[in-house]
Amino acid sequence: MALTIRLARGGAKKRPFYRIVVADKRMPRDGRFIEKLGTYNPMLAKDDENRVVMNAERVDYWLGEGAQPSDRVLRFLVAAGKAERSIPQQTKKAEQSEKTKMRIEEKAEKVREAEEAAKAAAEEAAAEAAAAEEAPAEAAEA
Repeated sequence: MALTIRLARGGAKKRPFYRIVVADKRMPRDGRFIEKLGTYNPMLAKDDENRVVMNAERVDYWLGEGAQPSDRVLRFLVAAGKAERSIPQQTKKAEQSEKTKMRIEEKAEKVREAEEAAKAAAEEAAAEAAAAEEAPAEAAEA
């Protein structure tokens, strides 16, 4: 049996209230569940201690039994320090194409060349300024 720790909605229209429950994955969202582990009240302020209330011992037990938390419940567990949230691996579709990579490389090369040219021009200007300062000083000495 595939177990999941998820939210079951309760409360009135536009006044949501959720129970954190362990249920069979095949059961409907608000349907039969195995055990109630806590509550989540999104109407309370984010810093309110009663916004998310969980029985940590039972959550640990069910995680040990192989229950998979839903995304929202996983966020609660991460906030409570009971689990770690891994960042999903990028798909190939999200990867840049070879042509885009080449364009980025070309832009970076142009920027490097422009920086080198500016650096060379600044050094040349500094050398000319130094030469101009020395020339009047030599003429005054003679």
